Amino acid sequence: MRSIRFCSVALIGLLAVTGCTSRHAPAVAPATPAAPMIPATLSPAQLADIWDREHVSWPVPPLIRHADVEAKLREVQQATPDLFHLEEIGRSVEGRSINHLWFGTGPYHVLLWSQMHGDEPTATSALFDILEQVRRHRTEPRVTSLLGALTIHIVPMLNPDGAERFQRRNAQGIDINRDALRLQTPEGRILKALRDRLNPPIGFNLHNQNWRTSAGKTGQPATISLLSVAFDEPRTESPGRVLTKKVCAIIRDALEPLAPGRVARYDDEFEVRAFGDNLTKWGTSVVLIETGPWPAAEPDPYLVRLNFVALMTALDALATGRVQQADRQRYEALPINEGDLFFLLVRNATVVAGTGVAPFTADIGVVASRAIRSADCQRQTRFAARIEDLGDLQTMSALESIDATGLVAAPLWDPALKVGDVVALPDFSARRAPHVIAPGEPAELVILKEQGGTYRIERIIRY
Repeated sequence: MRSIRFCSVALIGLLAVTGCTSRHAPAVAPATPAAPMIPATLSPAQLADIWDREHVSWPVPPLIRHADVEAKLREVQQATPDLFHLEEIGRSVEGRSINHLWFGTGPYHVLLWSQMHGDEPTATSALFDILEQVRRHRTEPRVTSLLGALTIHIVPMLNPDGAERFQRRNAQGIDINRDALRLQTPEGRILKALRDRLNPPIGFNLHNQNWRTSAGKTGQPATISLLSVAFDEPRTESPGRVLTKKVCAIIRDALEPLAPGRVARYDDEFEVRAFGDNLTKWGTSVVLIETGPWPAAEPDPYLVRLNFVALMTALDALATGRVQQADRQRYEALPINEGDLFFLLVRNATVVAGTGVAPFTADIGVVASRAIRSADCQRQTRFAARIEDLGDLQTMSALESIDATGLVAAPLWDPALKVGDVVALPDFSARRAPHVIAPGEPAELVILKEQGGTYRIERIIRY
């Protein structure tokens, strides 16, 4: 795997703050950390190399199950009980434990939670890499300073029932992230109770976003989108929101060398039902991190690494007080999320649709989503892809584009076909193809090059 170098900062310096250091019921922490005592020392490349050598996270986050997380939490805590503390804070609809792990003795409390949506697991893996980083390097000044400045609270899987099904909602069918007011989900009540007990000044709400999301009109995927969460309709800029904007600016500057042009800003419209908005209103200013697409056959390592550097950098900035020097305009200037990204875009093809209509020139936009299936008692990931749009798509972008100028796109009429075969194109006016090229149809295509009345298969698109 190619080593991607990214930014971390030395976790050095203590907060000159006061507050209760109780593990379970801290007093209200200050809204803004104090100035740093010692400058940061680690470069982005150094922390990237550390991740490459030392990460312990699951290679395919969508395959993580509740039992995996529960076992790993116990392992982490039992191996180093003087460092990590663990408690069960409640049970899901179907009785699965929801766990809270915390470490550090500092007066400034930080809350991070992941998998509020069960099919959004990337940050869950990154959280365990952070725990491993702290465990391995706990005697180094950069980590001892972090532990002395902060108390860090982690809920790695808030929606275990949804994770078991790899679905967004909980077992009631409710989106937990829209249950902050009615609190009809036990998972939502558990998060609210933990926030009320800890009363942390800042929280990190960790999600995955749609793979159609682009970084503005740049044509680049929005691999990481950041949001300083609003707490009212006017989007008032309170001291807490200024702080979260600065945290987002710090994260942007750390990630852009790793994902140039692929960091964006999530829409900050106030959502009255959402947890992030209400936690900010209740006194815990929230940074939302949304992980999006990455253009690679195996995107997970890149995405987990980006989450790792984002969170390590943010925690360092809070611990050292470096966050105070951040320029919040770096956050404000991020491109806004757009939804015009395809998974695959076949451009300028001569389309033989398979319906019997005459060939025509068009672009073919394909979208894809990840799903989990069980086979032989094992979970496996797969992509489900379909044709989303057809026609002139020149204003759209994609994770992968194919220039099909001078080539023919036809339905995959025979699953036994392979690249390099020379074939005759069927007469689809006599017999309609099993899957045609039309919006809503499965993305099962062949790209062909005409060779004097026959066609050579250049590429097969099938998921």
